[in-house]
Amino acid sequence: MKIRNKLSLLFTAIIATLLFVFAMAVYLSYSQNREDEYYKELHKIAITKANLLLDAKVEPSVLQLIYRNSQNVLFQEEVAIYDTSFHLLYHDAVDIDKVKENSNMIHKIIAEKQIQFYQGKMQVIGLLYQHKNSNYVITAAATDQYGYAKLTNLKYTLIVAFFISIILIYLAGQYLASRALKPVSDMVDEVEEITATNLDLRINEGGGKDEIAELAVTFNAMLNRLEKSFDAQKEFVSNISHELRTPLTAMLAELQLTLGKERQNAEYKESIQHAISDAQKVVRLSNSLLDMAKANYDHTEITFKKLRLDEVLLDARNDVLHTYPDYKVNIIFEKEIENDDSISVKGNEYLLKVAFMNLIENGCKFSAQHECTIAITYHMDHTILRFQDNGTGISADTVSRIFEPFYRGQNQEYAAGNGIGLSLTKKIINLHQGTITVISELNQGSVFTIELKHA
Repeated sequence: MKIRNKLSLLFTAIIATLLFVFAMAVYLSYSQNREDEYYKELHKIAITKANLLLDAKVEPSVLQLIYRNSQNVLFQEEVAIYDTSFHLLYHDAVDIDKVKENSNMIHKIIAEKQIQFYQGKMQVIGLLYQHKNSNYVITAAATDQYGYAKLTNLKYTLIVAFFISIILIYLAGQYLASRALKPVSDMVDEVEEITATNLDLRINEGGGKDEIAELAVTFNAMLNRLEKSFDAQKEFVSNISHELRTPLTAMLAELQLTLGKERQNAEYKESIQHAISDAQKVVRLSNSLLDMAKANYDHTEITFKKLRLDEVLLDARNDVLHTYPDYKVNIIFEKEIENDDSISVKGNEYLLKVAFMNLIENGCKFSAQHECTIAITYHMDHTILRFQDNGTGISADTVSRIFEPFYRGQNQEYAAGNGIGLSLTKKIINLHQGTITVISELNQGSVFTIELKHA
């Protein structure tokens, strides 16, 4: 069921309940008021006939004649007058005798002074009437024909008004719900036009400050993130295709040329060496892509534990030197380590080692002496690592882009690479809620500074 219909039905149900309670209150109040008024009417008629009989000395036969000749005698008030010994002094219509008085009723009236009750639909009142030091018991009974007719008319009027009101309220609810949800309907129409090919489209946020406007703003923010993600993905795939195609094409061409004709063993070895070099490029690129994928994992999917940064750094140094024996990596402790907490962080050992290895390899690779120096120091709440080299440096116009995936500056002419290392390193440091900055000058070397909070 659509929200519009739900809101209309809920609105109608609430108003219908209130109307029903109101109608019942009106009906019951009118019913009680009719009853009380008619009992008062019976009391006045009983006293009037008693006064005519006892004070005015009107003959009973005359009073009975008046009673019989009145219209609607079946619904007229019937009065009976007794003394306290249950002797009948007067009765409007003995042959009809609506009340059927008995001695118990008379005694009850004498004891309670006045009683009133229903006999079927007929209302009955009995009262003790004092006249010239004598007590009399009077009963009066009748059916409030006109009162019941008005009550019935009120009932049907309330029922008809109730159902007509429900219909009108439902229609009003539909209209109000449609007006209230129109921005949502417009938003749905706009969202249906947004596809993967036109993620630049945005939802109209309007000028309001209600929940619908907040939803539109939030949705547009999500579209901004998706568009950036799609663009980054397209660029990423394009760069991967380019980086993979170059070594694979070179490898295939080298093998095809070698296979084309018979060659000397030395030539075969040289060709195989070229193919191995290209294959190693593909392997390095694949490993970098896998590391980047791990760095892009959800924070909750990566295992973090307490680590000593100096130990992770030494492991990274040993792995680099194992791969490149001619590299030289110096580690300097600027402060004496008083306790483990001074250089301990909460992180992922594998990812941090990858980040450190990338910085060490870059420092050595772009340095003429293949040398890199790492300084470790710490403050109250964080540890600082500085990776310094005396290499070619980075120009001022490219230093702001070195952390972009697959971006390579002018120094690519000095050493091979795929432009993933620094972007991967920055992702890993950000994942550990740290910061990485760089200071570099052409032909003066570079200094990469990492700050990580203590565990």
